[in-house]
Amino acid sequence: MESYAQGESEPPLLTETIGATFERTVSRYADREALVEVASGRRWTWAELDAEVDAVARGLIVAGIAKGDRVGIWAPNCAEWTITQFATAKIGAVLVTINPAYRTHELSYVLNQSGVTLLISATSFKTSDYRAMVAEVLDRTPVNRVVFLGTEDWSGLIAGGEGQDGLAPRAAELDPDDPINIQYTSGTTGFPKGATLSHRNILNNGYFTTETINLTHRDRLAIPVPFYHCFGMVMGNLGCITHGATMVIPAPGFDPEITLGTIQDERCTGVYGVPTMFIAMQNAPGFAGYDLSSLRTGIMAGSPCPVEVMKRCINEMNMAEVSIAYGMTETSPVSTQTRAEDDLERRTATIGRVHPHVEIKIVDPAGATLERGVTGELCTRGYSVMLGYWDDPDKTAEAIDAEGWMHTGDLAVMRTDGYAVVVGRIKDMVIRGGENVYPREVEEFLYTHPDVEDVQVVGVPDEKYGEELCAWIRVREGAAPLGVEEVRAFAEGKLAHYKVPRYVLVVDEFPMTVTGKVRKVEMRAESTRLLGLDSD
Repeated sequence: MESYAQGESEPPLLTETIGATFERTVSRYADREALVEVASGRRWTWAELDAEVDAVARGLIVAGIAKGDRVGIWAPNCAEWTITQFATAKIGAVLVTINPAYRTHELSYVLNQSGVTLLISATSFKTSDYRAMVAEVLDRTPVNRVVFLGTEDWSGLIAGGEGQDGLAPRAAELDPDDPINIQYTSGTTGFPKGATLSHRNILNNGYFTTETINLTHRDRLAIPVPFYHCFGMVMGNLGCITHGATMVIPAPGFDPEITLGTIQDERCTGVYGVPTMFIAMQNAPGFAGYDLSSLRTGIMAGSPCPVEVMKRCINEMNMAEVSIAYGMTETSPVSTQTRAEDDLERRTATIGRVHPHVEIKIVDPAGATLERGVTGELCTRGYSVMLGYWDDPDKTAEAIDAEGWMHTGDLAVMRTDGYAVVVGRIKDMVIRGGENVYPREVEEFLYTHPDVEDVQVVGVPDEKYGEELCAWIRVREGAAPLGVEEVRAFAEGKLAHYKVPRYVLVVDEFPMTVTGKVRKVEMRAESTRLLGLDSD
């Protein structure tokens, strides 16, 4: 049997815009709770949330935002993030979601590459001074207005739209296949690529991901995963609006105790997270004291789930229907998912089976579909495949073939039961705590250090994050010694924290093939040995 599977065709795909779905949910559940922000204690019914979304949407229209214009959002999880997501969708603006961990180097690139003209930003988060970083790069970007959350900028944006009535005409201009979101993924070329997603892409993926965990308007979903990523804004927010479920924001960033307290106090029925987040919750000092009896479901994604963690989710967190999902930003994101009735083995050893209205196959390097049980590249096709990389047709053509198949770069096996198992990565991507890091991007940055002659970055095992980065550096002749502290100091404020190598090895040469290619597999093994990271 071939390694090919096609998902169910029922229920049918949604054929409307995000705004139309949102308004349909508002009309059905007007007085039910739509959004809760625990940090501030603020709550909105669907009717109240709709009014606030419309107020921001009108403000954006008056600010000159036309259909297709790019609006950036750079902030941790907060109610205004969610409101902005739906306000931009209602007016057809393309929301550019910016990782809160970015620094000036990445921020400047994203604003310029996407052509953001209006930026909505937090003033600060953790150790990040967003005001200062925005000020540093602003005059070198197309941004002509910055709206800082929590300031008069935000109230001013809303006040500017009062009395304006352009929402209905704008809605009439929109099409489900219009681009509505750009999400940046770390690039193998040294710069992130902007995956461009339509209403159709992400609305349906949010719908089917949550349909698979049987979400309804009676559910309350804790969303501690970041909104800037598909996990939060698609599987979380859009999953909720397609079913009328309540969106619950535990905190601006993930905190295990706050998340547990939110589940207890808000009687959440579902919670999302990468495995490291569930591990952190289960190992929190007060874990046993929280009442998690309201939970029944949730989604774990980002990396494989250890068996013991899954057992504790089911037995100690009451998540009998917890699901494993697999995907990538370029596919909106989910392509495969386990079902509520799946046993422990399938939930821990596989990435599930194909999603509704999606096809998957495993191919050899020549593109031929392999037999089941044979390792090859996982490819996926269907409504969920992105429109393309923003303003980068060459990279788009490399990722999506002429028949519409998205080549994931992941090595996988399809079992005889149709469930897939990811066994490795064709490219050298490192997954650190659920964050995808492409070594080439980090290498390109480290090359700019005046004392670095050559650099190679590989992933090494890490108990907490799954993988960490190790940089092999050849320094220039006569240069001062270069270690972890010097590299960290150089990257401070320029590179997101999860991309900064934890380990640095200064070497005279790299292991090479006879054709002059760096042997990264050998480097990973040697790094693991030198750093004493062997698991046995």
